[in-house]
Amino acid sequence: MNSSSKNSVRELIQQNRKQKFSMKNIMERIMPIILFLCAFASVVTTIGIILTLVIETEHFFEVVSIKEFFGSTSWYPLNSVPEYGIWPLVVGTLEITVIAMLVAVPIGLTSAIYLSEYASERARRVLKPILEVLAGVPTIVFGFFALTFVTPLLVKLIPGLAIYNALSPGIVVGIMIIPMIASISEDAMSSVPKKIRDGALALGSTRLEVALKVVVPAALSGIIASIVLGMSRAIGETMIVTIAGGSNPTATVNPLEPVQTMTAYIVQVALGDAGYGTVEYYSIYAVGTLLFVFTLVMNLLANWITRRFREEY
Repeated sequence: MNSSSKNSVRELIQQNRKQKFSMKNIMERIMPIILFLCAFASVVTTIGIILTLVIETEHFFEVVSIKEFFGSTSWYPLNSVPEYGIWPLVVGTLEITVIAMLVAVPIGLTSAIYLSEYASERARRVLKPILEVLAGVPTIVFGFFALTFVTPLLVKLIPGLAIYNALSPGIVVGIMIIPMIASISEDAMSSVPKKIRDGALALGSTRLEVALKVVVPAALSGIIASIVLGMSRAIGETMIVTIAGGSNPTATVNPLEPVQTMTAYIVQVALGDAGYGTVEYYSIYAVGTLLFVFTLVMNLLANWITRRFREEY
């Protein structure tokens, strides 16, 4: 190869390097802009949701007083003489949430302890994905499971139980959020350093004592956060309670009777029971705003707990 050919090859190589370098610089400049636009879109969407709720809720409170909304215990917005006391829906929502947490917390935490402290690596790789499959099941499937399987089973165990009741959807909502509590809690427990476990075992502790007295307290922030997030998920659940809970807005704490939650009422009106622009129509925004505040408070509480009780190793 003569000197002119070598020079041409060198020039081609240098041109390719310059092109690659220029493309790299262009991508370095464009990607932050694209990432910013994605983040900005999320912020704008959130602001749009809040503004929609606030504006439409304001139309509702132009007709219905805040005193009646929070002071009355009767919720019959579709009657000839409507009543707009929100407490029956709040009580129904909290009742479903409490039942769900009574199911989900013990099963979720024990599952997390087993996966973190007792299961082999092979068993963990098999069991954890199977457990998390529950999180991918559509909620409407859970709803029909509650109505057609759980409720008939409960009727056999509890004579006189109504077909629509709070117990059945509460149990199934609890089953639905087990993967959330188990997965987040197991991740928190697995992040506890092995040397802490080894130190406790060296002092004569059993594996159960290590799990309950060492690992669980060390992972407490993650465990509590998983429980709070599970509660937030239960409060916002829609289809399960709509299908299996009934539509009876009464401020009862008896789980054997029908109830109506805030989300179930929104679905009922959204199906066309109230005309657009009516007070009944705007009531779903008032209920939605209260539901938004509930879930926002729960999420903020979870974040605060995570920061407050976080252990650093």
